Amino acid sequence: MRNRIIILLTALLSIGFLQVDAQDALFSQYYANPLYLNPAMAGTNVCPRLAFHFRDQWPAASGTFMTYTASYDEHFDKLSGGIGVLLFGDRAGEGGCINTYNASFMYSFKVKVAKKFNMRLALQATYQNKSLDWNKLTFGDMIDPKYGFVYQTNEQQPGKLSRSIFDMSAGILGYTPHVYFGAAAHHITRPYQGFLVQSGSDAPEARLPVKWTAHVGAYFDLKRKSKKETSFGDISISPNFIYEHQMCFNYFNEGFYLNFYPFTVGAWLRHGLIYRNVEEEISTYNLDAFIVMFGIEYNWFKIGYSYDVTISKLANVTGGSHEVSLQILLPCPEKKQALKDLKCPSF
Repeated sequence: MRNRIIILLTALLSIGFLQVDAQDALFSQYYANPLYLNPAMAGTNVCPRLAFHFRDQWPAASGTFMTYTASYDEHFDKLSGGIGVLLFGDRAGEGGCINTYNASFMYSFKVKVAKKFNMRLALQATYQNKSLDWNKLTFGDMIDPKYGFVYQTNEQQPGKLSRSIFDMSAGILGYTPHVYFGAAAHHITRPYQGFLVQSGSDAPEARLPVKWTAHVGAYFDLKRKSKKETSFGDISISPNFIYEHQMCFNYFNEGFYLNFYPFTVGAWLRHGLIYRNVEEEISTYNLDAFIVMFGIEYNWFKIGYSYDVTISKLANVTGGSHEVSLQILLPCPEKKQALKDLKCPSF
């Protein structure tokens, strides 16, 4: 019966999604999915890079969230910057009743500010399609007190349950050999996303909310055999901080990575501050998850796995979150220096 209640709540949330804002999907392996974090990361590996990502959020609850991404990026000297392509898919609700698919193209312009300080300025264009499968929703009039969901609903489909939008985002990145920082603004055009509210409406809840991201980190070699290439047994550490704001949600992420080549372990704490009423300054502090990560890299590939240990009040319901990443580093063209432009974590 508890699972049925969760399904019903998922359906109600899905109906609410027709007209209200929604948060972007969260990932825990932030730097294994660099183009999703910040479009200015496009080209920072210099050589061609392919990245694949899968996240299964709250598998113990009915109506889980499954999110996929695939990306490609590379730096081109003739363009004075890097280009990137990011494909995104998200299935939410029981059986995937809400489906979101994005295709993004981005360009990051590289600026050499000083001998050891570079910046990248980026723009991202996105085409998005969001759809709702009405047949997978459940309603109150479908419930029998004894047998559960056995009846047909009398609710009528409200119209076309699919919407395609065009979106723009921007990012900036600065880095030295040991320190890096950046910021990104996603959905700066705030396109209309609601199924029931038409474009041009004054209803603010029909617009996609801007997501603001700020991140800063450092990378230090504790033991290194060669300055030109990474060798077995090299040790490095990387502390990081990421802040995300969207709508009334504020997420703080603090963590670090310890690399003993070819192995990497990491730990993060994600917590949030949610403003229930901005005008009256009513807020709720929430410890969300403790994240543990393990990765292995060798030559041209990197594989990572992370698990979100839920530490909020939902700890007994969600089953945490699983995340898997795969990066494939392709050889550089002959005339291009096969050197990594930005020294930062890979997971």
